[in-house]
Amino acid sequence: MSTILDTIIAKKQQEVAAAKLVQPIDKLEALAAEAAPPRDFIAALSATPDVRLIAEVKKASPSAGIIREDFDPVAIAKTYAQSGAACISVLTDENFFQGSLEFLRQIRAVVEIPLLRKDFIIDRYQLLEARAAGADCVLLIAECLSSEQLLTLHRQAGELGLQTLIEFYDAENLPAVLATDGRLVGVNNRDLRTFHTDLQHTVRMRSQIPTDRLLVGESGIRTHDDVKMLGAAGVKAILVGESLMRQADIGQAVHSLLGTA
Repeated sequence: MSTILDTIIAKKQQEVAAAKLVQPIDKLEALAAEAAPPRDFIAALSATPDVRLIAEVKKASPSAGIIREDFDPVAIAKTYAQSGAACISVLTDENFFQGSLEFLRQIRAVVEIPLLRKDFIIDRYQLLEARAAGADCVLLIAECLSSEQLLTLHRQAGELGLQTLIEFYDAENLPAVLATDGRLVGVNNRDLRTFHTDLQHTVRMRSQIPTDRLLVGESGIRTHDDVKMLGAAGVKAILVGESLMRQADIGQAVHSLLGTA
């Protein structure tokens, strides 16, 4: 039985093939080469001993539908940066999350903190798109890629100056994640096949992840108590989108989440 993740990846393969016809890879490589030097995403997350926030610009999702009606990605990103986020994640998938690579370009022009392109990356072409648009880091999802693809895309990202946040849900995929030697490891608390969320999943995985990797907890994080619980378990950063995007005052929501209100 196919899952929503299977559907997304099949659509992404079509998208990438179509994009290559519109903008040949040699032109995209030139744009990527001309982009401003990338910012250090990992350094931003390591700057203090506190749990650091990657705040996500996210309009919609397959499981939740429209998350925020009055969606202004630039204004939201500026608020995140002003309210204490260490980095910003920008969802760029159009078909399932109503995101856009253009959002990332616009946000890069107005904020100084590092940016993550969050999408379903399956091809080097998407890495070039990310670099050309001003991304500093890209998400790689173990459940979407073979071990060989994960290694290759991680290496190709590094060649372009991009750092990687390598995410997994299934424990069986952790060896492939660790084999990349990527320093940023994300545990998704949401099973992308069923969209069931369990905040304790990151805690259970903590003991299996070497301490020299910077651990990022993702999905289902809503309160400062959640943040404290994850921090006590050894999580160094959190990626939060939906719970922030649903609040009327996003800046206050960031402060409340981080305990800086």
